[in-house]
Amino acid sequence: MPDAVPPLAEMIQRALARYSERPAIEFEGRWYNWGDLRRDAERLSTLLDASGIAADAPVAFVPRNRPSSIAALLGLLATKRTVRMIYAFQSAEAIALEIARLEAAAVVLDAVDLSDPVVAVLQASGLAGIVLSEGKVEAIAGAEFAGQHAKCCNGPDEPLIEILTSGTTGPPKQFPIRHRMVAENMVGAAALEPHAQDAAAALAPYLLYFPIGNISGIYSTIPTLIKGQRACLLDRFSIAAWHDYVLRHRPAHSGIPPSTMRALLDANIPAADLASIKAMGVGAAPLDTELQRAFEDRYGIPILLSYGATEFGGPVCAWSPELHAEWGRAKIGSVGRPILGAKLRIVDAENGAEIPSGDEGMLEVMSPRIGPDWIRTSDIAVIDGDGFLFLRGRADGAIMRGGFKILPETIERALLQHPGVAEAAVVDVRDQRVGQVPGAAIVLAEKSGIKDQKSLELHLRSMLPATHIPLHWHFCDVLPCNGSMKIDRTAIRRIFNEITDL
Repeated sequence: MPDAVPPLAEMIQRALARYSERPAIEFEGRWYNWGDLRRDAERLSTLLDASGIAADAPVAFVPRNRPSSIAALLGLLATKRTVRMIYAFQSAEAIALEIARLEAAAVVLDAVDLSDPVVAVLQASGLAGIVLSEGKVEAIAGAEFAGQHAKCCNGPDEPLIEILTSGTTGPPKQFPIRHRMVAENMVGAAALEPHAQDAAAALAPYLLYFPIGNISGIYSTIPTLIKGQRACLLDRFSIAAWHDYVLRHRPAHSGIPPSTMRALLDANIPAADLASIKAMGVGAAPLDTELQRAFEDRYGIPILLSYGATEFGGPVCAWSPELHAEWGRAKIGSVGRPILGAKLRIVDAENGAEIPSGDEGMLEVMSPRIGPDWIRTSDIAVIDGDGFLFLRGRADGAIMRGGFKILPETIERALLQHPGVAEAAVVDVRDQRVGQVPGAAIVLAEKSGIKDQKSLELHLRSMLPATHIPLHWHFCDVLPCNGSMKIDRTAIRRIFNEITDL
């Protein structure tokens, strides 16, 4: 079969075999070449083999946006390992709990995240440990070799990347995607053709800023490197870093998180600085239509919104330049039309029956990357008569903090485990930078001794990712209730909005 897609491991092995001096990733002013990536990837594989774990044993991975983490990911995938992702931006205790929960045979993490709680769980569970740092890949002292239980740990029949969700229904959890799906649906056989490789190498570097452990990070990082395009890597996104990237590399296409669009406009970057950009990609969270109009009016650059999710294996709906040229202002606020064979429909929330175009209901998606089944989302949406999707909100009440979806109940449950908290209610509070942030209204227990939110913040950080920590706090004697004696979240939201307006 001439169009057969090679296995992902083979694709990555071919990438790692590139000329050693060929530039691969720019990070903090330095270029890392393919020889650097290959050295770290091979060293990691050697240490995992020496630890005594099985060839198919799953590995827990705590990546950071660093070249060493990308090299480690390439090394894991090149040897067909199942990778179980853990977010780095949480407390040492929370990382240790995740390591214990995932039941992997080994752990790979950055030196920044190597802590006493992590070492303790490695030794208690008999897991092998490997630490990444600048130019070094080393076994963790005291965890060089796997214990008997870890040596007997085997992975699934087909290797997976267990990427992380954004945490809508609680702390981020693993969602499995097959190596084969990445190869077939994110990369494709055509990307390996010599002319495609040459064309990718001639492009401006691609900007990588999404966390490596989630679907957006995988979707942007792995295909870019396999195709042979150079990359600029940001540890954290900032407008200043993005502006610098655009000035130095003059990309024809770029993108930013929706939560930073207002900051970009406030930065008053001269139009000439962005003259190379023909289109801006924006996804991961809704974008205010007034911000979109303001950007397009100022810079004359179309914004191409997209919509996807972890459970879809990436984007399923998007704008193209051609669609924008024809429909741009007429359909502003839409996230585009279905792409890549995806199907979308709107159904009645109660009985699941499909409803006509133009009517509001629950969105369901069929993504060929995942399978033939319809996936029910928590998004309230409309598909108009021209096939454009408009998102209207979340049925589950999730707080949209930038690209992260957070259920208030998750934070409330954690707060109520603190002995000083009698009652807690969490609501969304509008925020110019990231759209929404959590605000917590608290009734303290009698004689709690709590003077401010600091101890509650520490309590939450030990249990939840940093994205779940409330930005606003309100202490009161009683939570507002409605006529049914249920917590009046509208009244609480109004309290926070009045406070933030002062």
